[in-house]
Amino acid sequence: MKAHELRQLSDVELMKRIQEEEQGLANLRFQKVLGQLEKPSSIGVSRKEIARMKTLLRERETSTNAKTKQI
Repeated sequence: MKAHELRQLSDVELMKRIQEEEQGLANLRFQKVLGQLEKPSSIGVSRKEIARMKTLLRERETSTNAKTKQI
């Protein structure tokens, strides 16, 4: 999912997607250990997706903190 698509999601939806993606990453790692993973690059893709979502959450958190400090 692209960053602009992720920006349209609410915080709750983002947190839910992060949780789902982390579970998927755990499954990918498990498959890797078992030797069943066909595309090892999917682990990196999943990690980057999680990082992208966490970054968006952090941006929102810091922007709200900055707004409250200005008041």
